[in-house]
Amino acid sequence: MPQLNPSPWFAILVFSWLTFITIVVPKTLNHTFPNEPSPQTTQITKTNPWSWPW
Repeated sequence: MPQLNPSPWFAILVFSWLTFITIVVPKTLNHTFPNEPSPQTTQITKTNPWSWPW
């Protein structure tokens, strides 16, 4: 049963993760959004308790 021999599968796993880490991750992290989010106001709104009708 060749799937029980870890030597070729481990090498494939390592090379695929190295490819993922060196190529895909930097491309994803370099992505910029067209509109940068602007900071919202830090004003705290006052909430009123809900008076139940019963």
